Amino acid sequence: MKKKLSLLLAGALTAVSLAGCGPTPPAAAPAGSAAPAGGDAAAPAAPAGGDTAAPAAPAANAELNLIIASNQTSLDNPYSFGMDKFKEVVEDVSGGKISVTVHKGTLGENENELIEKLEMGAASMVVASPGFMTSIGVPEVDIFSLNYLFDSFDHWESCLDGEFGDKMKQTVIDKTNNRFRIMAYWSSSVRDYYGKKDITKPDDLKGMTIRTQSSQVQQDFWKACGAIPTSVAWGELYQALQQGVVDSAENDYTSFMLKEHHKTDNGKHIAETHHDYTTRLLLMSGQFYDSLTDEQKGWIDQGVEACTAEEREVVYRMFKESKEKVIADGAVVTNFEDLDIDAFKALALPIQDKFAADNNMTAELEMIRAAAGQ
Repeated sequence: MKKKLSLLLAGALTAVSLAGCGPTPPAAAPAGSAAPAGGDAAAPAAPAGGDTAAPAAPAANAELNLIIASNQTSLDNPYSFGMDKFKEVVEDVSGGKISVTVHKGTLGENENELIEKLEMGAASMVVASPGFMTSIGVPEVDIFSLNYLFDSFDHWESCLDGEFGDKMKQTVIDKTNNRFRIMAYWSSSVRDYYGKKDITKPDDLKGMTIRTQSSQVQQDFWKACGAIPTSVAWGELYQALQQGVVDSAENDYTSFMLKEHHKTDNGKHIAETHHDYTTRLLLMSGQFYDSLTDEQKGWIDQGVEACTAEEREVVYRMFKESKEKVIADGAVVTNFEDLDIDAFKALALPIQDKFAADNNMTAELEMIRAAAGQ
């Protein structure tokens, strides 16, 4: 696993409170600017009887108190492991001079709530989908929503931890006037189709409703397959699948396993389309990060590098374990090699080309394509 995370970028993530004299938080975003456009606004909640834990109080002797948050309430979610690792490492390397409080869905289960809290200074670092930035003047981030942009976890890592990832980090800093800084790229695994019937090629989707992400490039792809993209809140999707309100959906094994979508009549047929190696951003206020001492930045950078490695490792492990679980529960899986992936890619490539041309990102797209298979 590659650990090329830029230390400078890594520290940018936290709007925090200094003991007694915190920096002025960045101005709140305009109303409505934080609605995620390219991911699940409400990510999977804890399974029935969910297991959330109250965050510990910050250490009284800490010089700097950081708050890191995600919208995931399940303690089994990879974000949970990543945030816990950040707390462990930062408090250790700082000798207790930095205290970290972890919020697992307790600051809000919708990403727009977390973004608002980050901008108000009520959170220091948050995990979020890139798509919300399209509504605040950074349309370039929707490149992460393009289907078949990456062809493996290794390809995804090499691009995000390399020149392409660095360029995107700088783009976000420049176009938000340093309101947001990408500290690291986390994985939300790889998304697959699941629905009421088996599919092996795009034509099999004709006329089927599919609950998918709200990003325009995602909508365009599923329409090209002949499907009918449909909006359903994540928390309502189990019922929608069970009652036949939608014919299918798409997400990663761990997410739909935790919500038991595969146990519904319209969710038990899984096709490993692997269409979206999904990116999540570990975000901080760049203005806040720049106000820290070099020593504090160094401690935070070490924590970001460690927690990113931890989160990704858990994602990759849970991908395999979640697949085994849904099969054991009776789901029917059509493996990746048994699908006509070339037919799906043939529909995705023109959408990629158009997006790149419209957003002056042809060079970035070619950079990603050139890295495939390396």
